[in-house]
Amino acid sequence: MLTGSAMGVVDENAAALGVPRKQLMESSGNAVARAVRDLATPGDAVTIVAGRGNNGGDALVAARFLDDYDLRILLLGRPETITTDISRENWDALQRAEYPTEQVRDASAFDLGAPDVVVDAMLGTGISGALREPAATAADAMNDSDAAVLSVDVPSGLDAEDGTLATNAVEADHVVTFHETKPGLPALDAPVTVADIGIPANAELFVERGDLQRLARDPASHKGDNGEVLVVGGGPYTGAPALSAQAALRAGADLVRVACPSAVARELQGYSENLIVRPYDGDRLEPGHVDRLLDLAAGHDTVVLGPGLGDDGATMDAVADLLGRFDGTAVVDADALSVVPDVDTDATLVCTPHQGELRGMGGETSDDWRERADLVASFAADLGQTLLVKGPYDVISDGEVTRVGRTGNAGMTVGGTGDVLAGVTGALACTHEPRTAAAIAAYATGSAGDLVVEARGFGLVATDLLDSIPTVLWGA
Repeated sequence: MLTGSAMGVVDENAAALGVPRKQLMESSGNAVARAVRDLATPGDAVTIVAGRGNNGGDALVAARFLDDYDLRILLLGRPETITTDISRENWDALQRAEYPTEQVRDASAFDLGAPDVVVDAMLGTGISGALREPAATAADAMNDSDAAVLSVDVPSGLDAEDGTLATNAVEADHVVTFHETKPGLPALDAPVTVADIGIPANAELFVERGDLQRLARDPASHKGDNGEVLVVGGGPYTGAPALSAQAALRAGADLVRVACPSAVARELQGYSENLIVRPYDGDRLEPGHVDRLLDLAAGHDTVVLGPGLGDDGATMDAVADLLGRFDGTAVVDADALSVVPDVDTDATLVCTPHQGELRGMGGETSDDWRERADLVASFAADLGQTLLVKGPYDVISDGEVTRVGRTGNAGMTVGGTGDVLAGVTGALACTHEPRTAAAIAAYATGSAGDLVVEARGFGLVATDLLDSIPTVLWGA
């Protein structure tokens, strides 16, 4: 089952894999036409009621395959307000071929007539709430009609995110939906056909540009609404936590603070005036610092733990204590990863190992990405946490769903790119579930590296990625 928004991601990922929405619409329209032919006999009156989006576009395609019927096509609205290019192209094709089309410009002008079959293609999976005019009047007419009502993808008025049905929704007698069933469809008192429209299976496996559709930023949001990240790192190394913190800012977090030993606080602050540094005594993380860090962490949406901490025994004891007592969301990277398998924690973790670190955690890997994906999924299930295993093909899994990222290049073997990835993951984990945050972070960081190499060639350094991250995520 896929929600409407998840289906939008899959559609765009299919386009990224070379199967554009126009091709999918043609397949969807064929599926609708087949469903009509199952309900009607040649010569029957078939009326298509089409909205101005892609749901209506699917039905406009279907019209071209229904020449054996007494066909009538009603568009709710003016043709110039059709919202997508491919739907408009299909409307224009019907005009040129002189199909029987009509425009319904207001509710008072709607006349369903007395068809044998009516195709409900008014509103698709992106709509929620009660139907508004003229769709509301059209739905009432369909519900009062003796015609068999065939809904395209979902009945107009069904919220494909949570499955709720508006009180004035279309009462479908049949539904033809695409690729996967949608929330709310199994509860309908109507048969549902799930049509295969040629979306590649890997459109759900590979992380592609469609996944970026999950990103949203409320224009009315205030400082902190888009996430606050605490980076716990530094001591032996200062560049790593600075990279993670700056990457979190570039990925959209509103506030990022870095908790680090006081011995390196001034040096770390010197990397950027955008960093907020919260020093604690000493030159490395030790168990005595954990209480203060837990207090700091409580005021943040996500903690990024590990960059630049080193592997001193006392530091690893502190990491274990912190994770054992923490119950929020944390991205764990670098030397801190070695502690995770032995810690009993209520925290929600995203672990970001490379393949060597994965083996150090007790996991297995393979040179074949398909085998590696299965191994990572199994280990993630054992851990009960989300893994983002870095490599030429990144593998992201929480043990239930596995994704594979294919962005990035050989220039990104340089030190520090993993710290950037941890920071991007931390920012996205403030507002998205761990698996989604990790998948988008892997895609974005790799794509940023690809942009840098395209512009400059190999020889990139980790700081080169920072400016490209917003370009990838937000189209800046």
